Amino acid sequence: MSCLRTNNISLYAGARWLCAELNLHINPGDFWGVLGPNGSGKTTLLHTLAGLHAPQYGDVLLNDKPLTQLAAKHIAQSIGILFQDLPPAFPLRVLDYCAMARYPHLSAFTTESLEDKRMTQEALQAMELTALQQRLLTSLSGGEKQRVYIAALLTQSPFIYLLDEPTNHLDIGYQAHVMHYFQRLAQQQRAIVASLHDINLAQHYCNRILLLFPDGSTCQGTPAQVLNEANLQRLYQCPVTRQGVMWSPYVMMR
Repeated sequence: MSCLRTNNISLYAGARWLCAELNLHINPGDFWGVLGPNGSGKTTLLHTLAGLHAPQYGDVLLNDKPLTQLAAKHIAQSIGILFQDLPPAFPLRVLDYCAMARYPHLSAFTTESLEDKRMTQEALQAMELTALQQRLLTSLSGGEKQRVYIAALLTQSPFIYLLDEPTNHLDIGYQAHVMHYFQRLAQQQRAIVASLHDINLAQHYCNRILLLFPDGSTCQGTPAQVLNEANLQRLYQCPVTRQGVMWSPYVMMR
């Protein structure tokens, strides 16, 4: 099992601070939901946690070792990231694209083993892609491609999953399917961090919440502790109310 934590990291973009002296402890079993308006730094934070973006101050540590001191392949054995922006669709078969995700676990000059192939098939099955595995990526819809990218991440099989808007392009059924699947992974002692725009998905599936406010301040805790009208109205700069167990913004013009 792997643990990821930040030590007083501060992130800066454009002409403002996205967060200052942020301390996060991402442990096995955690399912973090990161909420914030557009431009609040959700993507930048995930890239920083993956070692793809250096914080202005502070450190990100994997099992108490700074990411800057670890080889990229070593990091990829423990940390996997789902990018928000879909990469260009290359003329690869779905099966081949997902199989490539086993690279961090392969030694030099070795090919995939039967176990690697089994893990690829399990990931395809988990995202209901078995029937599409011989199709070219270029022939798929946006939602199908999103499930392929998630399946590739599952094939990589890291201990820590960083998900940048994992429900992008998915219909409501697959949104629930994907979120439930990652909730189950967290229950199996994986760690999940997902940036989300849907408050209700975060409340239902996540056991930890991080709010990134427009002024660069943050708030973290359980859903019951941080998901309230005052915090959400401050977060999104619009009225937000709770209707039963669901959160909803008022219809209004800015």
